[in-house]
Amino acid sequence: MSIMEYNGGAVVTMIGKNCVAIASDLRFGVQSATISTNNPKVFKINDRCFLGLSGLATDIETLYEKLVFRVNLYKLREERDISPRVFSNMVASTLYEKRFGPYFTEPVICGLEEVDGVLKPYISATDLIGAPVYTDDFLMTGPCNPALYGMCETMWRPNLEPDALFETVSQCLLSSLDRDAISGWGAMVYLITPENVTVKKLQGRQD
Repeated sequence: MSIMEYNGGAVVTMIGKNCVAIASDLRFGVQSATISTNNPKVFKINDRCFLGLSGLATDIETLYEKLVFRVNLYKLREERDISPRVFSNMVASTLYEKRFGPYFTEPVICGLEEVDGVLKPYISATDLIGAPVYTDDFLMTGPCNPALYGMCETMWRPNLEPDALFETVSQCLLSSLDRDAISGWGAMVYLITPENVTVKKLQGRQD
């Protein structure tokens, strides 16, 4: 078993029409043993920027604390909230610093980026040494990537309204979790729009 699959987990993010959604499962396990069923892997950086982390649980905690420290320093220095694009660069450089002994985690960043006074959806991801990928549809990390990728490719459509985006990302994640024994036990979904952030907890199979 790969060290990236040791604790299980799944994170997926999708772009809609002036909105973006990110979701993760709730299971924390050690290989096939389930330790906890309330372990979301999505973290709020600010109202317009969210971070999803899958991989080794200890490295997730370490990397998150380090990023919170750097985000707080940025806010003190710049006197404004960090944007998703700048935060994505911060994550990539933080991981690249440790490339010879990397954190075993793959981050997904999503949020609303201000472009010419208009908030536009933004998503990106990196591998464990900080090599970034940018796209305008969907991204995912975690052991159930193959199932997630197929579901997202089938169900995602451009310019989804917020309610449709929530339904799509929820169904994609829940369907994929049923095909992966080391992820699951429900999910948390975050829907980010220019007006607000909606957080919903989904019930999944618990067997």
